[in-house]
Amino acid sequence: MSSLGFGQSGSTVVPSTALRESAFLKACRREPVPHTPVWFMRQAGRSLPEFLEVRRGIAMLDSCMMPELVTEITLQPVRRHGVDAAVYYSDIVVPLKAIGVDLDIKPGVGPVVARPIRSREDLAQLRDLQPEDVPYVTEAIRMLVGELGATPLIGFAGAPFTLASYLVEGGPSRNHEHTKAMMYGDPELWTALLDRLAVIASAFLKVQIEAGASAVQLFDSWVGALKPADYRRLVMPASAKVFDSVAGYGVPRIHFGVGTGELLGLMGEAGADVVGVDWRVPLDEAARRVGPGKALQGNLDPAVLFAPREAVRAQTDEVLAAASGLEGHVFNLGHGVLPNTDPEALTALVEYVHERTAR
Repeated sequence: MSSLGFGQSGSTVVPSTALRESAFLKACRREPVPHTPVWFMRQAGRSLPEFLEVRRGIAMLDSCMMPELVTEITLQPVRRHGVDAAVYYSDIVVPLKAIGVDLDIKPGVGPVVARPIRSREDLAQLRDLQPEDVPYVTEAIRMLVGELGATPLIGFAGAPFTLASYLVEGGPSRNHEHTKAMMYGDPELWTALLDRLAVIASAFLKVQIEAGASAVQLFDSWVGALKPADYRRLVMPASAKVFDSVAGYGVPRIHFGVGTGELLGLMGEAGADVVGVDWRVPLDEAARRVGPGKALQGNLDPAVLFAPREAVRAQTDEVLAAASGLEGHVFNLGHGVLPNTDPEALTALVEYVHERTAR
């Protein structure tokens, strides 16, 4: 493994034998598994009373910069639910905050940017991310790897389009008016913005991998707002640049977006090893759209977990049936755990998937 200096192509990360044989990593590599592995996006969060307890009085971004707290929060769902992978507790805007972008995460709103990027001059806010900008990430992941043992840790970053949408809009947006205005009206500025964000996202993933993350996921939460032609021409090159930048490390790369049924094939082309699927497209149909050579991740509707236990099991059976012919399948929700989800429902879901798929 290279030291934290960002070698040109990275170097292959060789995990321990026990870690390499984990169900999650085997599924990502499309190898036979002892059972279908399970993890949940936002599994470390507001659905857990222990999370609310340790986060009380601490702002979101502050909590992401406290290694011991990050370690505890990341471990909580592993202890409680018995999931097959941990996901690093952080936020997609952390690297932007680390390079000096004036932003905050407002409770009930989300990331809010003080000075939105609307011109070439505004691009000056985005310098390259260096490892020394995020020492708390390296420290937390090294602590986590020691605690997790044979359980893989998933690192992540925000994809260029989603980061750009926050930066251009100034916060969350339903219609992405300013984002699309720049994308269509000033494609040169748009391309320059996405290229800078691809470099920042790549650096953030490299820090996590070099500290010990066993896999990484690129979150493109808002890219479902685009039609395929625009994604291919104006977004996919930047996402591909991120995936290419970490290819040399040899860790599985996951690509996930919401409302991306029409983009699934292109998202696979961008370079991921695993394509995440939201709940709107059955996994067998998603496999047809993505094509061979990729594992899939998903895709139970998060709202199903509010239904009675038997209904949850019935919906889970549908997901597992649709996944039965896949080359590799990682069970997940079609988006993140909703804040008011009963933790017991998540624990029961993990147990049920493990039991139903035991080989």
